Amino acid sequence: MKQLHLKIHGRVQGVLYRENARHQAGELGLTGWVKNCSNGVVELVAQGREEDLQKILEWCKNGPRHAEVDRVEETWSEIKEGFEGFKIVY
Repeated sequence: MKQLHLKIHGRVQGVLYRENARHQAGELGLTGWVKNCSNGVVELVAQGREEDLQKILEWCKNGPRHAEVDRVEETWSEIKEGFEGFKIVY
């Protein structure tokens, strides 16, 4: 089990990115959270099997239909504290 921390840059707010990311993470059985940042970035932290984290990473590089992802910063680490479910943070 690993943790993946992403910062997604581009036109990623106001296009249902968080809701779609929450759905994708749920389908993959991941736990964690996703939120909009004040600088226009979407931040996501997910925990789970490395192969499932790779799948959410690939999804995040494109996002939902109306998103325009410029780049994704990724940081991999060991799990320090666990999450319950996957939620949108406001």
